[in-house]
Amino acid sequence: MIPPLLLNAHPHHKILDMCAAPGSKTTQLIEMLHADMNVPFPEGFVIANDVDNRRCYLLVHQAKRLGSPCIMVVNHDASCIPRLQVDVNGRKEILFYDRILCDVPCSGDGTMRKNVDVWKKWSALNSLQLHGLQLRIATRGAEQLVEGGRMVYSTCSLNPIEDEAVIASLLEKSEGALELADVSSELPGLKWVPGLSQWKVVMTKDGQWFTSWDDVPHNRHTQIRPTMFPPKDPEKLQAMHLERCLRILPHHQNTGGFFVAVLVKKASMPWNKRPPKLQGELAEPRAPVPPSPAEPMAGCTSDTSELESKLAPGISDTGAVERAENMDSSGSKRDGVCGPPPSKKMKLFGFKEDPFVFIPEDDPLFPPIQKFYALDPSFPKTNLLTRTTEGKKRQLYMVSKELRNVLLNNSERMKVINTGIKVWCRNNSGEEFDCAFRLAQEGIYTLYPFINSRIITVSIEDVQVLLTQENPFFRKLSSEAYSQVKDMAKGSVVLKYEPDPTKPDTLQCPIVLCGWRGKASVRTFVPRNERLHYLRMMGLEVPVGKKREGAAAAPGAKLISCVQGESLPPGLLLPVVMQFGKCCPNIDSIMPALLGDPKRSLDWRIPQVP
Repeated sequence: MIPPLLLNAHPHHKILDMCAAPGSKTTQLIEMLHADMNVPFPEGFVIANDVDNRRCYLLVHQAKRLGSPCIMVVNHDASCIPRLQVDVNGRKEILFYDRILCDVPCSGDGTMRKNVDVWKKWSALNSLQLHGLQLRIATRGAEQLVEGGRMVYSTCSLNPIEDEAVIASLLEKSEGALELADVSSELPGLKWVPGLSQWKVVMTKDGQWFTSWDDVPHNRHTQIRPTMFPPKDPEKLQAMHLERCLRILPHHQNTGGFFVAVLVKKASMPWNKRPPKLQGELAEPRAPVPPSPAEPMAGCTSDTSELESKLAPGISDTGAVERAENMDSSGSKRDGVCGPPPSKKMKLFGFKEDPFVFIPEDDPLFPPIQKFYALDPSFPKTNLLTRTTEGKKRQLYMVSKELRNVLLNNSERMKVINTGIKVWCRNNSGEEFDCAFRLAQEGIYTLYPFINSRIITVSIEDVQVLLTQENPFFRKLSSEAYSQVKDMAKGSVVLKYEPDPTKPDTLQCPIVLCGWRGKASVRTFVPRNERLHYLRMMGLEVPVGKKREGAAAAPGAKLISCVQGESLPPGLLLPVVMQFGKCCPNIDSIMPALLGDPKRSLDWRIPQVP
């Protein structure tokens, strides 16, 4: 998609996706992090956020397909997403992101080609209701962007109130801290039109237009805001370079319509700049003033502002509140002066998710795993975590070093839905194999560079056998694979396929699978959808209902194999359908595909007498 491409992300970047669900753009960002497949742990990471808890789980499902240890899914309102802290050489510092994707909620009128509801439910009021939220999200993103970083603001709407009006208001508020980047040369084949510099605002149902804020009646001021109009000053408007925004129209490339703006941060936002720390002698103390009912709050405000002005840049706002409370308790109360009521502490997020517990370095759980798989000494075992605090640890997950830093320092600041990848699962009978944990396919590409034993090199024919049969015997493998597996002890194994450059007609992509070496057979622990993916990579098209050998086929699969696998006489077509149609509820949808001939797709139920 266009917004992630214009984000220009690299493997070392810290990336925030503010409105990530359902996850198509997030997966694209993860792929950019893992541009070099030989590096299992890139320096960067992606924090994907969404306000909808249910959509966060859809986001987790999408991200799991890529098997990255550098992804974290959180559940927050993007307009007030918390500012995180990280540990840098023993000091806590605020986390600023190198890249931020701000794909905000919008009216979606650019999706008119694929979304039929737009034609029925679209209203001019939609953009007026969303403008404030979009501006707050973009502002919060700009606050958390590092100086020199890049933020992409995008919508699937063509309404200037949701597009150029938000960008113009954000640029005006930034006072030069942000600027629009010229990205016209970054995607040479892309067709687009420049952003608008003048637009009108419509409000009433009868189509009344307003060209400026002065034309808006007083009773409309709650719905229409000044930020929805272009700046009046022509010089200020010209300095914004709104023509650098990209408007992609549906007929340009046979796509949907959407808007993209790329912002670069040149300095801190004006409201985030702290005054310099006071040097030299402090100001002379003021004469004591008799207390009055209205003065304590004013005194508290001035003391708090002075305290905040003396804070070092790395100290968080939470620490300032705690220090202010300590000063109040040790100063005002001790002197008997009636002070303001105690300030409420920031309400931390209550978690319904399972906790993330990192495994200690001296945990007795890890040495058997390290010995069984002959893990390299450089393996980052401190990055292993579990999702339980009591009982047996059933699954082990792994995150990158940078995400571990984020988790340890912000466990109470953010609601984490999921992070990391599953690398080991407990095997009920694993104790007899000297290791209670087997490998998980989800994290095999991350673990493989550190594993030095229990690796079986297989051929492309072996991969086909392993993916299409349930428990193939050793003798079904090639002689090279058979010689390796027959002398290996029972337990979890790694099945590695290395491409042969001398055979260009075979698959030229390495494949790593996790499996299990049994008493006389070997099998893979690969989900069905991934099996089909690997088989297609090898050039093998699997029928819709085909199952592995030895597995019970569904009724629809039997019907598919009957019709596709044999040349049935026309008169036998209906009996076959009647036999399996009762237990195959989607018979009407699969029969046209089975017959192959579109002319027969409408009359497949009619028996034809030879």
